Parts: sequence; C-alpha cells; structure tokens
Amino acid sequence: MSRWAALPAELDPRVRQLVVRLRRLKDHSGLSLRQLAARTGYSQKSWERYLGGRSLPPREAVEALARAVDEEPTRLLALHEVAADAWRNGRREASAGEPEREPLVAPESLSAEAIGPRSPGRSLRVALVAGAVALVLALSTAVLLVVRLSGGDPAQPTSPLLATGGQSSPAVSESMPPSASSPPSAPAYTCRPERVDGHWYAGLSRTRDAILANGHAGPEVAEAQCLLRRAGISPGAVDGIFGPLTERAVRQVQRRAGLVVDGIIGPHTWKALRQ
Repeated sequence: MSRWAALPAELDPRVRQLVVRLRRLKDHSGLSLRQLAARTGYSQKSWERYLGGRSLPPREAVEALARAVDEEPTRLLALHEVAADAWRNGRREASAGEPEREPLVAPESLSAEAIGPRSPGRSLRVALVAGAVALVLALSTAVLLVVRLSGGDPAQPTSPLLATGGQSSPAVSESMPPSASSPPSAPAYTCRPERVDGHWYAGLSRTRDAILANGHAGPEVAEAQCLLRRAGISPGAVDGIFGPLTERAVRQVQRRAGLVVDGIIGPHTWKALRQ
C-alpha cells in the first residue's frame, strides 16, 4: 500500500474528496505510477501532480484511470465535475483578490507643459484649503475629547454627537434581550453507542460511506467523533465540527487499522470505526 504525502491544507474539500478517491483506486489496483501512466496515456509526472493535489486532473484522465482499474466511471466523473467547479471558483477568487497595479509614472516623464506654470493665486488657494482642512480636524478632535471627558452626561450636552454617543447606546443595550447579543451556540450532540448486527452506532448517523474532511460539520461528523471516543481516541468535544483534533484522531485510527493515513473519513475508515 502506497504511503501518500499529505495533501495541501488549502485544498478545497471537494477537490480533496476526488483526489482521495483516485488514490484509493490506484492503491487497490496494485498499479505503480509508471504502470498507470502506460495504461492511461498520461505521464508519470502528470499523475504525481494529480494525486498530490497540485493540479486538477482533466476529465479524460479520470475516465482513463477508471478504465485502467476496471471501475465504473460514472461516480468518478460526478466527483470530478464538483471538484472542477470548486477548482475554478478558487482560482477566480484568488485572481479577484489581487489588487490591480497602476503603472508608475516617473516624475521626469512629466513635461513642463503638462504641469503648467504655477501662479501665486493658485498657491494661495491651495494654502487656504489646507488650512481649512486642518481647522476642521482640530475642531473634530476637540469635540471628541470633550465627549470623552464629560462621560456622556445628558445634563451637559456639548455637541450633537452626545445624542448618539452619550446615552443612546447604553439604552439600546439595556433594552436588548441577552440572547440577541450572545453568539449562537453550537448544537449539542449526545453519544449513545450501541452494537447492532456486529457494528457500532452512536445514534447520530448510520452512514458508512460519507466523505468527511477538515472543515466539514454536521451529525455525521458528530457520529464519527462518538465512535472515535468509543475506540479510546479523543477527538476533542463532540460538537459536530471536523477540526484539527478530530483530524488527528482520525489519523490515529487509520494508522492503527493499516489504512492510508490522510485524515479523511471514507468507507474504509467508517468500517474501522464501526467494527
């Protein structure tokens, strides 16, 4: 069984799900990367990028792998379609986050005609505007200082700002119910482990093939956390959130069961947890 390197942490869970599925099919077939390249027509370097999460495999490569390992390609192609959308959205968000750079113009490139002659009247207007701005800033600073020193006393109003900064905020906070200001709490899950037909269940989900990874949340994650606790491995709080502690516990179970240690819960990891 291959010992795969950990996938990039920033990889989208939907792309991660496709890559993990491709890795498992390759491992179960017993093919090496060289043999896989010979059967699919894609180079060994390409498969190293695809299975390492550094590049999204094209649809044709996924279909070729399915034929090489005698796997029905329908499910793989559905996973690839979801992963391709996530991959495109991630690249679009990354490109949108980059600020546009305006070309810098060197001062030497500005000609005297573009700048124009400086007149004494224009310099005077600029000085008057700058002085007015400085005066406004000074008055604003003084008003803020008076508001802070007065402590928002309604009997001594010093500026219109006191109407909103002095007494209205405490009044609003007093009228608001405590539940409106407190953040919503995570749903509580209770573990009720029981053994049915030779398999363990915690009463939160009966799934055996759901793909769960870091960042997922819901009752399936809580079910896995309960089963991890039953196996003697702490995933942290049973809150239904797949975080670093849960991922570390999943890796321990996979290592104990002789599975691929990738921190992702799939059909094989579910089988190990329910046994």
